[in-house]
Amino acid sequence: MSKFTLASTEGFGDSVEVHLPENITQEQLLSFAAFKDWKSTLRQNLDLQGTDPDHAFHKDPYKLYSIWIQSVDWFGHFIGFIKLKAIIKNSEPDSDLPGVALLRGGSVAVLMILRPEGTRDERYVVLTEQPRIPAGSLQFLEIPAGMLDGETGFRGKAAKEILEETGLRIPKEELIDMTELALRSSQVRDKSLKNAMYPSPGGSDEFIAILLWEKELDRQTIEDLRGKLAGERKQGEMITVRVCEYEDFWKEGARDAKTLAAWALYEGLSRAGTLQEFQEEVKRKIGGKDSRSSM
Repeated sequence: MSKFTLASTEGFGDSVEVHLPENITQEQLLSFAAFKDWKSTLRQNLDLQGTDPDHAFHKDPYKLYSIWIQSVDWFGHFIGFIKLKAIIKNSEPDSDLPGVALLRGGSVAVLMILRPEGTRDERYVVLTEQPRIPAGSLQFLEIPAGMLDGETGFRGKAAKEILEETGLRIPKEELIDMTELALRSSQVRDKSLKNAMYPSPGGSDEFIAILLWEKELDRQTIEDLRGKLAGERKQGEMITVRVCEYEDFWKEGARDAKTLAAWALYEGLSRAGTLQEFQEEVKRKIGGKDSRSSM
């Protein structure tokens, strides 16, 4: 095991030792997007203890002492996951904060609501069924989703995932970021966090931007999605496309956090009228054109 010290420019004050296993170098760790984001967010929040007199830990602030990289999983030539333990404590005895974290970075997920042309009340949702070994399942049901893999554009990545997982090619301009839209009116303003949902903040840095694509399609196109096989086989994706009625969506996706979050955001934004207003704004921006989707 090797170690290095974070430079003073990192903003953590006194020297912070970072301990590394054999299968990763200092340069590789510091260039991993998930680690850079986690480190930056942590530093901003530690700094806030001193600058905000109303902060809960202002009188006895917490400090980062060391970081232990416990394991690294490589996806070919790219880092997939990093498990670490951060030693963070204040002056009180036995004050260590729980610091074990799985770093995997951000993801996008898309709620796809399809309406058959010429109807008013029918709505369908596109789901994917695929193996999710961490859950011990070979038939896990969820909305289309995928890791950012270092990309910064939520909409562009989401459009790629929809194409890979469903075969539908859609303009990224038609995607609405529901998480960002909901947070606009939130009373909690934390600029250090992403405009996204954190499904397991007690153990992972993962954040998921939840987007919406709501569209009228001809009925045959919707029917052709049922049972369709999709996914990047080279990446181990074995996906079967499922279509369910919107009224059953919350029940069918009840096991998946991002799926339930998508349903809750859609319902909340719809009831507040925020979604309808934004959809009209999007239509104006793209000139009211009904861009065709293709299989």
